[in-house]
Amino acid sequence: MVRIKSGLSALCASLLLAGLGLTACSVRAADLPPLPKEIKDKGVLKVGVRCDQPPYGFKDAAGNYAGIETEMALQIAEWAFGSRDKAELTCVTAENRIPQLTGKKVDLLYATLGVTPERARVVAFSDAYRWDGSDVVVLKDSPIKHIADLKGKTVIALKGSNQARWFEEKMPDTESMRLNSTADALQALKQKRADGAAFDIALLVGITKSDSSLRRLNEPFLLVDASAGLRKGETEWLAYVNAAQARMKAEGLYRKWAIKWAPEGTVEHYASGFESKRPVEK
Repeated sequence: MVRIKSGLSALCASLLLAGLGLTACSVRAADLPPLPKEIKDKGVLKVGVRCDQPPYGFKDAAGNYAGIETEMALQIAEWAFGSRDKAELTCVTAENRIPQLTGKKVDLLYATLGVTPERARVVAFSDAYRWDGSDVVVLKDSPIKHIADLKGKTVIALKGSNQARWFEEKMPDTESMRLNSTADALQALKQKRADGAAFDIALLVGITKSDSSLRRLNEPFLLVDASAGLRKGETEWLAYVNAAQARMKAEGLYRKWAIKWAPEGTVEHYASGFESKRPVEK
C-alpha cells in the first residue's frame, strides 16, 4: 500500500498512485530543510509586512493584518513553529523596511520588495515569487495622457520606492514629492498638490477599480521581480524560505490567497503575477 503524505492535493496524490508526476509533487512531498537554530531558538517568526499596500499587505477594517504577502508570512510561521500565531508581524514602509531587517528588528521581509542591484548590495533576496511593474495614476479629468506629459509636473512616489528612483534617474525634469504612505499620496493627488502618483501596477489595479475619480496612464515601466528580503550570510535561513515558497507555489496557495484578498474582478491579474514569468520590458 502506498502512503501519501498529508497536504497533497487529490490530483497530486492520484499521480503518485499511478507512478506519475513525481517531479511535480516532489516539493510538496518532501520535508522542508531544517529550521536554522537562530530562528528556532526565538520561538517566533519576526516578519516585516506592508500595512498600506493592498492586496499584498494591509490592515483590514478591524485593524487585523491582511493580504497575500501577509499570508506568506503566516504560512511560514505555521510550517516552522506549528501555528500561524507564532508570526510576530511588524508594519514596515518602503523607506524603513531594509533598516528594520538589517537592524534585526525583523528576520524576514514580505513587503513588496522589488529586486534591484542597489538593494542586493545590502540584503539577500529569496527566489523571486512574483513580478510586477509600475504605472502612474492621475485624476480622471486630468489632461495628462502619457508619462512624457509629466515633464515639468509634480509626481508623487513613496520614499525608498523603485518608482522614486526611476523618476529621479529617467525623468529628472519632473518635480518630486516623496511621501510615506499610499493614503498620504492619494490624498495629496486628490488635493491637486501633484499631477500624478507612481505605484506598483498591482496596487493601482485595486485602487482604480474601487475609485472612479482616478485612472491609470496604462504605460507600464520598471518591470521587476519581488522577493523576500533576508540578511546576508544567513544561508540556511535563505534555503528554508526558498523551499517554503516553492511549496506555496506547488500547493496553489498564491491563487488561493489572491482569491481571498484581491478585489472582485482583479483576481487573475494578481494571480498571474505569481504564476507566470515576467515579460520582457519594451
